[in-house]
Amino acid sequence: MHDKLQPLQSLFAQMGQALIAYSGGIDSSLVAKVAHEVLGDKALAVTANSPSLLAADLAAAQEQAAEIGIAHRLVVTQEMDNPNYTNNPVNRCYFCKSELYDSLRPLAEQWGYPYVVDGVNADDLQDYRPGIQAAKERGTRSPLAELGITKLEVREMARSLGLTWWDKPAQPCLSSRFPYGENITIEKLRRVGEAESYLRQLGWQTLRVRSQGDIARIELPAAEIRAFVQNTDLAELVAAFKGYGFLYITLDLEGFVSGKLNQALLLNQQPQ
Repeated sequence: MHDKLQPLQSLFAQMGQALIAYSGGIDSSLVAKVAHEVLGDKALAVTANSPSLLAADLAAAQEQAAEIGIAHRLVVTQEMDNPNYTNNPVNRCYFCKSELYDSLRPLAEQWGYPYVVDGVNADDLQDYRPGIQAAKERGTRSPLAELGITKLEVREMARSLGLTWWDKPAQPCLSSRFPYGENITIEKLRRVGEAESYLRQLGWQTLRVRSQGDIARIELPAAEIRAFVQNTDLAELVAAFKGYGFLYITLDLEGFVSGKLNQALLLNQQPQ
């Protein structure tokens, strides 16, 4: 990993100071770790706190930042006030990231940080990520992507640098659990968050609870579905999910697929 790590270190050395958009995921954690090692107190991690972030994930981000040793602050974002976001169009992430970086840029200028950087990696550039465009429009740098560092390399580098959560599953914002076009509300985000927290407490970590109307669709890795059905008190689970506000609880037999709701976009692009 030296061939990838040294250019990353050099990039931050050239920056001199940097504010990191830090979600607590492994990508932004690696960026925060390297930035802190190179820049010390001239690196700052900032996490956006909003209804689309699980409280447990916010707490984890704070704990991880403390373990890294980097200075860490929170900023409250207001994307839920923007109908362009809550109406959940196919480019919803554009409006989310617009709000994020419109919040971070003035703070960076106020606090004297010439660069705002994120954790976008090279693989992200191959996926449908409208938020990347919003970040670019606001001058945000993506060191991992700039250096061609892939997700697998991110995890390998994180492990070599001693980040104990190097294999942490990806955890995109809760708004990604809704099909495009379905309105997003704080109440809907709450029930999805509670449902996923319930499953995590049972020991399942790589998962999604997709929400469509009153239906909760549980996604787990295909190899774990049999064990889930055999070892879970399904009646108790159903009762819990109904308590959160769902009427129907289903299990996706295809299994977990990251970004599965984007499949609808590909289907609509096919010739009729």
